[in-house]
Amino acid sequence: MRLDLRIPVGALFALIGVLLGVYGGATLGQPGTTPTGVPINLVWGLVLLAFGTAMLTLARRARRAARGHANPDAARGPGIT
Repeated sequence: MRLDLRIPVGALFALIGVLLGVYGGATLGQPGTTPTGVPINLVWGLVLLAFGTAMLTLARRARRAARGHANPDAARGPGIT
């Protein structure tokens, strides 16, 4: 069984996204955290979380597809060579 690189990358980005999003939400409205009016930590936390979730979803779909096509000869049926 081979390790899909999307699993650790997705987990890392999701974890960093959660941490950054929680920090951005906790410091929301404090002076000096949003000089432009945009809560950048919260926004980028959500972006990283979405990317990590997408990577994990793609890895799960690839694993499910590989498990379904483990033996392509078995899907053909008997008598076909």
